[in-house]
Amino acid sequence: MLQNNKTRSKKWLLLALSAVLAISVLAGCGNKDEKSAGKATDNSKVVATYEGGQITQNDFDKEISNMLFFYPEYEQIISMDQFRDYFVKQQIAYRYLDGKAPEKAKQTGKDKAKEQIGLMKKQVGDKQFKEMLDKRKLTEEEITEYMARILTVVQDYNGKVTEDQLKAEFEKNKKEMTTASVRHILIGFKDKEGKERKKEDALKMAKDVQSRLKKGEDFAKLAETTSDDPGSAKTGGLYKDASVGQWVPQFKEAALTLPLNQVSDPVETDYGYHVMRVEDRKEKEYSKLTEEEKEALRTRAASELMNNFMQKDLDKLIKKIDLPKTETKPEEKKDEKKDQNTEAPKETKAESGK
Repeated sequence: MLQNNKTRSKKWLLLALSAVLAISVLAGCGNKDEKSAGKATDNSKVVATYEGGQITQNDFDKEISNMLFFYPEYEQIISMDQFRDYFVKQQIAYRYLDGKAPEKAKQTGKDKAKEQIGLMKKQVGDKQFKEMLDKRKLTEEEITEYMARILTVVQDYNGKVTEDQLKAEFEKNKKEMTTASVRHILIGFKDKEGKERKKEDALKMAKDVQSRLKKGEDFAKLAETTSDDPGSAKTGGLYKDASVGQWVPQFKEAALTLPLNQVSDPVETDYGYHVMRVEDRKEKEYSKLTEEEKEALRTRAASELMNNFMQKDLDKLIKKIDLPKTETKPEEKKDEKKDQNTEAPKETKAESGK
């Protein structure tokens, strides 16, 4: 319940697209190579030209469909010119980087893409998976290729991260990787039945809980009977050896700064008021990181390298972007309004002879 919403993405999507999301890249793109041989000739308009390649309208539309397969919530903004311009630039970047990636990275990207698509199918079910494909007029092969392009670039950049860069990334994220054992009792802004609770009432109840704990009541028993957090109430309010980076900001900050084994004042979050007791806190040491933790740091560092490319090198590669505009310009709207105001006046009764 206390997890930051950003950590709640489905596992298959998080694993497949984590590095892309880290730099706000909303879609990947294809490498126009020999694989296109045998496919129907694309005679659609060229909408972007860059060093070593081009993107047609059909390419662009297909990548929009791929993106919406994974991110249907972006349907509402795909007609915005600013978004479409950003999107095509990302396609250029990923086409270019995918083309430069070594074969080993490409093979790993393909393998991981197949794995993640398989996991996705298992989680949503074959029927829903097919419905999702049909809605976007895509095939499983197309979305797998789409994901493989992204993961190829991710894999290539992961391999470029040096040990020094990895250590630097660790130092930047050291606080986020701290683990803590925390007991808490939540007095929510909604009760266990989902009924709204006034903020002042919640605070009053939280202060009462705080007072009872300071008088010596058993934290675990009180949490089991009082806490509105179903995720921890059954365990006596305990989150044991949890990474603080997963929690909402206010709860995380309290977990990092409260004195050990002391009952806190009520801590407010979007969920309600928490009475907390931090029982243990451990800072991570680089030498004791697991391979999984190192891989997560490597992905972060690789994302920064990719971001540098996007900011410093991408524009140099782009020769021309000629996407059709979909939005009406302000001056065009003014002209429309002007035309409406200059229409012939309606006939008056006197003019009609009535």
